[in-house]
Amino acid sequence: MACSFRVLALASLLLLLVRGGLAADKPWTEVRSPHFRVLTNGSTQDALKVAHEFEELRWVFATRFPGARLESGAPFLVLAARDYGTAKSLDPQLRRGGGENVAGLFYHGQEKQYAMVRLDTFGGNGAKEVVYHEYAHTILHLNSRWLPVWLDEGTAEFYAYTRFDRDRIYLGAPTMRVRVLHSSSPNSIEEIMAVNRLSPLYSSEFFYAESWALVHFLIYGPGMGGGQKLDRFFDLLQQGTEQKIAFRDAFGEPKDIDKAFADYTWLGSVTRGDGTVGQSFASTVLKNNPKIDDKEFAIRTTSAAETEAELGSFHLWSHDLPRARALLEQSLRDDPKLGLAHENMGFLDFADGKDSEAASEFSRAYAFDGSLYLSLFAKTMLSPLPSTSSVSDVNAFGAALGRVLQLNPQFAPAYAQLARLAVRENDLNSAILLSRKAEEMEPSRAGYHLLSGQVLLRMGNGGDAADAAKFVADRWIGSDHNEASELWNNVPVGQRPAGQVISLVAPKDTLTIEGKINSVGCGDKEQGWTFVIDQSSHQLIFHRKGAFGLGFSDTIWYGSDHFNLCHHFEGLRAVVHYRPPSDTTYAGDVAEIEIRDDLPAVFTGATLPSKP
Repeated sequence: MACSFRVLALASLLLLLVRGGLAADKPWTEVRSPHFRVLTNGSTQDALKVAHEFEELRWVFATRFPGARLESGAPFLVLAARDYGTAKSLDPQLRRGGGENVAGLFYHGQEKQYAMVRLDTFGGNGAKEVVYHEYAHTILHLNSRWLPVWLDEGTAEFYAYTRFDRDRIYLGAPTMRVRVLHSSSPNSIEEIMAVNRLSPLYSSEFFYAESWALVHFLIYGPGMGGGQKLDRFFDLLQQGTEQKIAFRDAFGEPKDIDKAFADYTWLGSVTRGDGTVGQSFASTVLKNNPKIDDKEFAIRTTSAAETEAELGSFHLWSHDLPRARALLEQSLRDDPKLGLAHENMGFLDFADGKDSEAASEFSRAYAFDGSLYLSLFAKTMLSPLPSTSSVSDVNAFGAALGRVLQLNPQFAPAYAQLARLAVRENDLNSAILLSRKAEEMEPSRAGYHLLSGQVLLRMGNGGDAADAAKFVADRWIGSDHNEASELWNNVPVGQRPAGQVISLVAPKDTLTIEGKINSVGCGDKEQGWTFVIDQSSHQLIFHRKGAFGLGFSDTIWYGSDHFNLCHHFEGLRAVVHYRPPSDTTYAGDVAEIEIRDDLPAVFTGATLPSKP
């Protein structure tokens, strides 16, 4: 009884801290510009400024990349915290210690995206650059099938330092990291090009500075045509041209321009009056600023229940589940019919493995608010419809996914599920069209390219399936690479390019086995955690020993936003890389797990639902 009372007291204290620190001390204000939504507990004027600058940055991308997609299927909310105290209450990274100098953070999600900025630092260095860097990644990933790490980070850094004046916008301002360029010998262009997200250099400030400098050089350097050659390089990459070949085609041999790049970086140096060394680089001035009238922005004060639901949603998507639950429970006490609060409670129940309760919450959410496509999608995926063999249920499943896409036509997971449904119906022509649509919506997700490859293989088009496999295997690492390797090796040898091999990559000194997941048990201790697979009619039990790697197919419907290793894996196929155990009571210690989402078997006898 004493323990239960203590837990209850702590939960009550958490609720008071969360509610008192965020939602109840001051009404929050929502500012809606044409393309952004800002929620703040600061001044309305500051929130208007944040929304205005985001609109200006979006205009820069629209101007620089005519025809580019600028809207994601994952809605974007900016939380404008008035001070460090609010920011710390919002963000789990800040609560883990320090962070007083952290001015802004960004959360990329498959279903939602959030930026958090501190209004007390928004005018200085730090907040805008961090958040604008990540927003640039969003735009880049909406418009690219794949980018080398240096181009992805260097371009994001280039646009992060966009400067906004009253009647002018400045592009090309140096990153704050440029100060480290002279701290070490420069890497060659080929070395920069070879970096991936597992490379030791990737996490260094020096690499970000070099990547920015290389992008800047390829725009403003001598003979670069003001970025025309860089545009050609980008286009070649999107056509599937291998990076080194595309670079040579656009710029020439990397070794031949290494010296010009090094000189460009060093000759940007200027000596100030106080004797310190700074950098001076070319920039672009955009004089025809967009006509953005802040008076046309919609402004309203959100209710306590709405604020609690919005902040609870942020905590949910940043995986701070206890704070999310405290806020959402209070939101439902304040307004039992608020759809967003029910939706988020549904995802909390889903995280706990309470699928029946989650489905009920999603149903309530959609009943109270018919615009909540995530609730409709989640309740549909939790229903028997995805696995049924009834003609009427198959049609109902397709119709429900169609309604999801009517509410959000850019929601890629619904296209992926419709593609899988078409595979079940053996309507492979529709399946490939739907899979390609998912690729179009989320071109930077390896799993959607592989979904198309798997459908092509089912269609008997092994050559194009092999091309899809090679495209991913040559560019992605980890589980994505290995999933591509599987697809490649499933293509008949005669339909694959001769003499080419794509091998599985596994952690050092490990064995590999695969099978269907029977169960996962999440105990507190390492030996209490069990991962059980069925392999050739035998059940194999694995434990963990320290940290281990984890990867999963992008087509798993709940994605990384709601991924929980304790639930929702039964029946899926797993590839387990493991080390031999210290005793014979179990099969091994997990080093890495890869979760696959294989295509379904064909179901005949029903008519494919009409496509949205």
